[in-house]
Amino acid sequence: MSSRFQSAVLGSSPLYPSAVVWSDENLVAVACGSTVSILNPANPVVRGVITIPSSEPFPLGVIDGGEEDLLHGCLLPFHLSRDARPCVRSISWSPVGLANNAGCLLAVCTTGGRVKLYRFPFCEFSVEWIEVMDVSEMLYNYFKTTSFGESQIISSQSSDVTLRRESADHECGSDLPVSSLVKDCKRRKQNSASEKVSADCNLPLITVQQYASRSAMLMSLTVAWSPILGTSGNGVTIPHNSSTYCSILAIGGKCGRISLWRIHAPEIYSIDSAKSSSKVSLVGLLKAHDSWITAINWALYESDVSKPHLVLATGSSDGRVKIWRVNVEELLMSSEVIHDSFSLLKEVMMADSATISVLSLIVPTQTPWKLLLAIGKGSGSIEVWILDMSSSKFEKVGCCNAHQRIVTGLAWAFDGRCLYSCSQDNSMKSWILVGNSLCEVPNPSHSPGLKSSPDARKYDVDLLNPMYQGRTHRAAVEFLWIGGQQLDMSSGACPDIDNESFPGLPEKVLIWWECNMLWSLSQYENPSRLLNIWDIVAALLAFKQSAPEYVEHILLKWLTSYFGSQFGNSSTLLSEAFEFLPKLSSRQLHLINIISRHVVLKERKADHMSSKQQELKGLSATNEQVNLWMELLLSSENELLERLVGFSFSAILSLLSNSSVDSLEVGCGSLDGLRQMEQWVSHNEKNVKDHSKFLAAKVGKVEKRRLQCIIGYEMDEQCNFCSAVVPFESTEYAICSGVDSGNGVRNRHKLERCAITMRILPTKPSCHAAKKEIFKQGCGGLPSGHCLRSGWLNLVLSLWFDYEREICCPTMVDSLEQRENSDW
Repeated sequence: MSSRFQSAVLGSSPLYPSAVVWSDENLVAVACGSTVSILNPANPVVRGVITIPSSEPFPLGVIDGGEEDLLHGCLLPFHLSRDARPCVRSISWSPVGLANNAGCLLAVCTTGGRVKLYRFPFCEFSVEWIEVMDVSEMLYNYFKTTSFGESQIISSQSSDVTLRRESADHECGSDLPVSSLVKDCKRRKQNSASEKVSADCNLPLITVQQYASRSAMLMSLTVAWSPILGTSGNGVTIPHNSSTYCSILAIGGKCGRISLWRIHAPEIYSIDSAKSSSKVSLVGLLKAHDSWITAINWALYESDVSKPHLVLATGSSDGRVKIWRVNVEELLMSSEVIHDSFSLLKEVMMADSATISVLSLIVPTQTPWKLLLAIGKGSGSIEVWILDMSSSKFEKVGCCNAHQRIVTGLAWAFDGRCLYSCSQDNSMKSWILVGNSLCEVPNPSHSPGLKSSPDARKYDVDLLNPMYQGRTHRAAVEFLWIGGQQLDMSSGACPDIDNESFPGLPEKVLIWWECNMLWSLSQYENPSRLLNIWDIVAALLAFKQSAPEYVEHILLKWLTSYFGSQFGNSSTLLSEAFEFLPKLSSRQLHLINIISRHVVLKERKADHMSSKQQELKGLSATNEQVNLWMELLLSSENELLERLVGFSFSAILSLLSNSSVDSLEVGCGSLDGLRQMEQWVSHNEKNVKDHSKFLAAKVGKVEKRRLQCIIGYEMDEQCNFCSAVVPFESTEYAICSGVDSGNGVRNRHKLERCAITMRILPTKPSCHAAKKEIFKQGCGGLPSGHCLRSGWLNLVLSLWFDYEREICCPTMVDSLEQRENSDW
């Protein structure tokens, strides 16, 4: 077993497969018994919890029969059920942005068959997560309107006489578990019988087969979210009255049917839960298997860039696996429940017919026409299949008896080059594909040193007190470093690494850490991927303590991939890199910002970044190199800020050209920071580009002609403490002009500015503080519970990382010049 670097204690043990899931916003949910623990892997302590409540069975109907019918074999599962409290059977994180705080929703399926959605308690100040919706209740209401698909149902109105006659002989309690029905029938309490009949007189009489069938239709077993759909790049048109940001939640049931739910992102993100909510609608039903559906997994592949396709893999208790092609357009456009939006691509029947416990599907970036499917089974074996979408060739490339007990988890890593599996036998293994065989490779055995981190929660069973701690701590979740994972069978040395400079670390470990970290950084250049690189930053900081030269080697090699290999040494690279910054994408600039601030210049406080006189400890660099990194950081931030200003000016001009004065609200997001951005361009006239100056002048002209007509729009800011005028001097802070205290001394206050809108921050925390953290701390995603979607400002928060210089290209500037004399 590879060495852990951190672990967190749980209250109980996980019971079902896929009990540990990782969200896009860097939260880990662990299903353990009747609770779900929410952890932050950067500091793995329990940050939230979901407690599964007991729920009443659905009122399916009154069983029309005697005691012998209640003992029918189809009701055996109900008689044997002894769960006093339902446990968590399956959990799945949604893509980021579906919760009303711009975070992720968590779908939780219980052993009682219920599926509910939960969100982070961003405004409730509670540890307990908040229930958003009961999806099972919506499914029941739909089946009720369709009479559960049955042709003839005996209604209570037509059988009222029969119901009264039966009630004289035995009690009716259709809204109770069947085991309770048998018990009640034996008791023959006439006084409670009349109450039962009165309560259930509106329920239909059904047979035991109908009761079992309806229960199976409502018994959910597994859940899985699809990737994000409906964004501007998928070529699908969304109705104007719905959000363009949605995901499909697939719920597999005991009857072999999958229900498909379209969940839209809220039209507005707000810290007030009453003002925003996700739209949920049932859009499809698929009869996928003839037995229980035990595993579901989605994948997105692009046969055509304008029309990407979804693929759904389903596994059942009889050992069958099916791969379905999904008609994305139908699911997005449909306003009714459809049954034919799926077409079967391939079906796999396992040789041992063992239950499918977990599936993992991935489309590698290097081969977007191939699907890699990993199948974990109850027998402990795993299989890997490759589906070539271009030729429809389906081939098994790996099969092995990986574990002694049921496979509880499968996860692809490094773009499908490595597969991890874990089992109920408390083992975890890693695998790589070599030709047509699945080869086991050792788990990384050398961590970069975070095991001794003060934030780590040590968990060693041998060190626990057997009388006290050993009885209360029943399980733990461990976080393992995989940066040093071997990805092929070769063992060649890397000529760029001098192993003598890094004692205590094997050469192979250094090679794989370097390759994998450089690969991971390159993956984050994709603007569609959330910029959340806490793991890379943490690993670099850990290596920095023991091998600072190694960190310097990796970072310079990473910068070389941006600026080219024409530089002779590191000093030349850093000193001349400033000229290449305008040619980099905004995402690359932001990566430089994060690495510079959080790795190289970690020991410097953010408030003293402009000071050049503090000495940096840790990294083996000269003062000259430290200053070069500082200049690189400041230059990248200035380039990002100028792009943001240009983007903001362009958005404002576009908004004003298509809106009337009456449609602009006082204090609306479209006016946030407008005056301050103009002043910033004026203060940096020598350093900003010509197109930024032109846009600033254009906005200033429009401002005088239109914005002054808006009542309440203040051209100058006022101090939060004394209401004095606040002049613009810096993007980081502001000092008000002050008020005369009467003795000739003016009381002046120092205020902070938002790094995005450049406006002064209020005295109390607000969304502006979160926006400042996004810019300065390098959080690429929208942090849960802080950011608001407000006018064009939402576009800035969501899209400015992808903003390129072409957005204010000469063509656009010329177009604006031609309209200079027009009436805006």
